[in-house]
Amino acid sequence: MNELALFNSLFDDGFGLDLPAFTARNYGVPKVDVKEDKEAYTLEMDLPGRTENDVDISLKDKVLTIASVKDDKADKKEKKEENEWLIHERTRTSFSRSFTLPTDVDAEAVNASFKNGVLTVKLPRNKVVNEPKRIAITAA
Repeated sequence: MNELALFNSLFDDGFGLDLPAFTARNYGVPKVDVKEDKEAYTLEMDLPGRTENDVDISLKDKVLTIASVKDDKADKKEKKEENEWLIHERTRTSFSRSFTLPTDVDAEAVNASFKNGVLTVKLPRNKVVNEPKRIAITAA
């Protein structure tokens, strides 16, 4: 089994439902690329228009969650304007993606960086590989 198959997103099929192709996957949920090498898994997510302050990353019980809420109106002070909005679509956007991590990820060493609208999460692998071993049975 390919280790990357363990990187299943909890929301890949429209929040666990068998919905058509126009589900949340295509509307507002950022796309993710995951690659691996001997040392680590690397997750990259495009987040145009966001900064590192707009994103929250958490890791609990081998589930990595990346979430963001961006309220464009919160950045502006409330003031009475002389003009009225004809169209005002950019108000509040949010998303949350969760991934079940492979067992060989070193949770204590996970780190993230943000550059040019791309979030990169580095998930180092444990140095100790749990090889299958034979268990001896003793007579009772």
